[in-house]
Amino acid sequence: MERTSAGAVPGDAPVTVPAREFFDRPVVDVARELLGATLTRRTADGAVTLRITEVEAYDGTNDPGSHAFRGPTRRNETMFGEPGHLYVYRHLGLHYCANVVCGPPGTASAVLLRAGAVTGPGPEGVALARARRLASGVARTDRDLARGPARLTVALGLDLSDDGADVTDPDGDVVLGVPPAPSGTVLTGPRVGVSGDGGRADLYPWRFWLDGEPTVSVYRAATPRRTRT
Repeated sequence: MERTSAGAVPGDAPVTVPAREFFDRPVVDVARELLGATLTRRTADGAVTLRITEVEAYDGTNDPGSHAFRGPTRRNETMFGEPGHLYVYRHLGLHYCANVVCGPPGTASAVLLRAGAVTGPGPEGVALARARRLASGVARTDRDLARGPARLTVALGLDLSDDGADVTDPDGDVVLGVPPAPSGTVLTGPRVGVSGDGGRADLYPWRFWLDGEPTVSVYRAATPRRTRT
C-alpha cells in the first residue's frame, strides 16, 4: 500500500504518513494498525506528538455502539465523509474525543483514539502536553498525560475546530504517521462504557491495545444510563 514520505513529522520511531487508501479499509483492520502509530498536533504554542497505544473500532450503521448507527446528523457528518480525516466530538458536554474516519464515504466507520504515550517532539513537546493537562486537571505522572480519550485530546490541544482535519497531509496541523511494522502484541476486549449489544465482548471485542503498555486506560463497563448515541 502506497504511503507518502514522513516529511517533518516528529517522533521517536521512523514513520510514514499513509496515503488515504490506508484508511479506506474495514475499520477493525485499520484500528489494529494504528497501534504504535504517531499523531502530531501543531499549534502556535508548539507541537505535541504521541504514540497511539489504545483504540476502539466503530462500524457506522452496522454497529449499535456507533454514533452513526441511526444515520447522519449534523454532529456526525464527518464520519460519513472521506476517510483519513479526524472526527472530533464533545462527549457529555464536558470534553472532546478524537476519531480517525475509515472506509469509503457513506459508511461512517471510525477509530476512537483512546490512549497514547506522549513522546515529544523532544522535551518541549512533553512539557507542552504536561502544561495543558495541568491547566485542565490533575496529571500525576507523564504516563497519565494521554491515558484516556479526553486526556489525549487535551494533551494534543485538539477541540471541535479540528473536526475534519486531514491526517494524511504531512504539512497539516494534525498528521498521523504509521510505523513500518507492528509495534508489539495486540490484545482485544469489549469497548469501554458502551451499553447494550454494542458493549458485548462476544459481538464487538473491538477495543485494541498494546500488551504491557502503561498508558492504556482502565476498562469500565457501561452504567445503565450511559450510551454512545
